[in-house]
Amino acid sequence: MAKTAKKAAKKAAKKSAKKAAKKAAPKKAAKKAAPKKAAKKAPKKAAKRKPNAAFMVPLTPSPALSEVIGTKAIPRTEIIKKIWDYIKKNNLQDKKNRRMINGDVKLKAIFGGKDQISMFELAKVVNKHVK
Repeated sequence: MAKTAKKAAKKAAKKSAKKAAKKAAPKKAAKKAAPKKAAKKAPKKAAKRKPNAAFMVPLTPSPALSEVIGTKAIPRTEIIKKIWDYIKKNNLQDKKNRRMINGDVKLKAIFGGKDQISMFELAKVVNKHVK
């Protein structure tokens, strides 16, 4: 019996030595999966989006609107951009509700006498002041 006990002790010692060696050995970096090869397809050309011609037509502003943006005929997109520049320059956006635009003397004439309008109404209001 003494022999089997000695053999069991040796096996246990070998196992613990192997475990200690595994813990001490630096770990190897995990292999990353090789990227799958994409099926060859014909390259697509990126379709360039053309601007809508209706937005690019120069429009003449009314006298009330020309006080804010100038008298020159410009496209609708530029009119909105210049109004926003005016709003930001004069700090006319509402502090609590940023969607609302407060009107000063010049903008009240454009807003139809209203003190405040929503930014979503801006294009509708501008539409009444261009030809």
